[in-house]
Amino acid sequence: MQRVSIELDTQLYRLLQRAAQANNLSLEEECLQRLAGGERRSRYIQALVAELRADEEQRRASEDRVCTLRR
Repeated sequence: MQRVSIELDTQLYRLLQRAAQANNLSLEEECLQRLAGGERRSRYIQALVAELRADEEQRRASEDRVCTLRR
């Protein structure tokens, strides 16, 4: 399993904690369920995933430009 580290603001962290407790899940299980597209979709998590994907695409594009310039 890959490890992912993310930074959350305090409000989002508390909301995730409350949701996990309400659903009798660990914080990790709650996040994984939301990331997997479970029944309870969080717009915060969806926005975070979208931002992470955009950052990854930008990083790859930058790496491709560097490789092209080196040739």
